[in-house]
Amino acid sequence: MKNTLKKGLSLGIGLALTSKEQAQKVLDELVKKGELSQQESKEFYNEIWERGQETQQELEGKIQQKLNKVLNDLNVATKEDISELEKRLEQLENQNNNQ
Repeated sequence: MKNTLKKGLSLGIGLALTSKEQAQKVLDELVKKGELSQQESKEFYNEIWERGQETQQELEGKIQQKLNKVLNDLNVATKEDISELEKRLEQLENQNNNQ
């Protein structure tokens, strides 16, 4: 049964487990039915949680890359660009005040 659950997770069934509580509820039910031991349930839960964290980090990275590309394509000023302009403006103001 444990292998079936792992295969299901690999096939995307794990996506249906959208929260820690839902995952725990499903696993608790499998333990009740005798399809998983308590130890298997804990191990599987930890595996699901770790994979979820990894997937979230990968997704956030991809979103950030896409966002950066869109902003770059739109030629939007970055924080660094604005900071550099502020420094240059301050220098020009200082030069103007000294004259």
